[in-house]
Amino acid sequence: MLYKVRSLGLQGISGYEVTAECDLASGLPNFDIVGLPDTAVKEARERVRSAIKNNGYPFPVGRITVNLAPANLRKSGTIYDLPICVGILAASGQLTWSDPHCAFVGELSLSGTLRPVVGMLPMALAARDAGIQRLFVPADSAPEATLAEGLTVYPVETVEQLAAHLTGQSPITPAPPWSGAPDALPLPDFAEVRGQEPVKRALEIAAAGGHNLLMVGPPGSGKSMLARRFPSILPPLSQREALEATQIHSVMGLTTKEHPLLTQRPFRAPHHTISAGGMAGGGNPYPRPGEISLAHHGVLFLDELPEFHKDVIEVLRQPMEEGVISVVRSAASETYPCDFTLLCAMNPCKCGWYGHPSGRCRCTPAQVKRYLGKLSGPLLDRIDLFAEVPPLEFEALSDRSPGESSAAIRARVTQARARQSARFGPDGPTCNAAMGQVALRRWCALDPEGQALMKGAYEHMGLTARSYDRILRVARTIADLDGAAAILAHHLAEAIQYRESDYFAS
Repeated sequence: MLYKVRSLGLQGISGYEVTAECDLASGLPNFDIVGLPDTAVKEARERVRSAIKNNGYPFPVGRITVNLAPANLRKSGTIYDLPICVGILAASGQLTWSDPHCAFVGELSLSGTLRPVVGMLPMALAARDAGIQRLFVPADSAPEATLAEGLTVYPVETVEQLAAHLTGQSPITPAPPWSGAPDALPLPDFAEVRGQEPVKRALEIAAAGGHNLLMVGPPGSGKSMLARRFPSILPPLSQREALEATQIHSVMGLTTKEHPLLTQRPFRAPHHTISAGGMAGGGNPYPRPGEISLAHHGVLFLDELPEFHKDVIEVLRQPMEEGVISVVRSAASETYPCDFTLLCAMNPCKCGWYGHPSGRCRCTPAQVKRYLGKLSGPLLDRIDLFAEVPPLEFEALSDRSPGESSAAIRARVTQARARQSARFGPDGPTCNAAMGQVALRRWCALDPEGQALMKGAYEHMGLTARSYDRILRVARTIADLDGAAAILAHHLAEAIQYRESDYFAS
């Protein structure tokens, strides 16, 4: 007897529908799974066999063939245990039930209890798009599945509980839609930072427009401390941004039943020993998202930037421009989103004290040049804001009065982002940093005074066409923070002063 059960699969960070076709025939006992399964899928035979027996059902004797269609796509993971189990029970006549609008996803233990699975959100979204109305998932994965609105999600604890529901003996109560308070996790506050007001201003501009920022200064000047507080002034995630970012974290197994949805913008800070594959994404045989994709709609913080391997730094260039990255491996190729804000910090030289008033720098001019030369011109050209972080004076360090709070800064940032959203509309760029050429010409037009100022900067600073556009985007953000409809000369002047650091100009 043949029985078909609807299920779901994962390809990259997207879900797709899978049909588990379970066929029972007479013959020598055999259990085969076909449809390009990997080792984890093949091992479902033993998990399903034990789960059926340990829940009081006889395992059918004969030839069992399970085809996971479409058979041309590779299947991986343990998510097919539950649909295979349901298919075998129904095909053997032990489970009388028929519903073409439901699907099953879940990993089985040998006792028949269900374990949570990764990638539940993208699979639930795919189920909704495929017209599936009822989705049976492990209880711990149910909160995440409810994020896909329009589905009735049933949290399943055991095979026995599921069988009782399908036969109408003991219905399972659907899982309520998950709702969590935003900003549930505490963040460090800018009020704790002494001094460094110009750098705080640069961080505020970066947060308001989604601009990339590089901080340069000696050790102990507060670069890392400022960077760790940057998430506290970022605008809240929209529902669309939260779902897009959560899908990536879901397939990497970084969501929990307590926090199935990202309520804060991601902040990723990989160590400088990371590989190019870890940064961009990769793995064998199937590519997985890297750090830049995990930072989607958030921040990628690279501390001690020149200490990263050159190939790791250079891999950022194309994703910073396009907001997506294509990872190609022999078995498959995937395209992942990576719309992130790059936040970097570095010392001005290898010993860290170049230009310090104490004169303790031990580096020769050639060593300083070689250290700064680790950063290529094309990469620096993609950074919007350069902020020098000077050593703190004693008066600023000993001042105990609290600084401006993150809440106050975030309020200005959120207002500036609201102006950008109203300007671009729901289908436009998410922030000023993402403006294309058409939007740039429309919203960043300069008056004659601004044109003259920009011409002088372009000629004297040796700007490129890319840096010219980036200055305009930063000026537009400064105008938004100021509540101005047009870019004025003082907005443009402030944007130009952030363009180049004296360390790289020397």
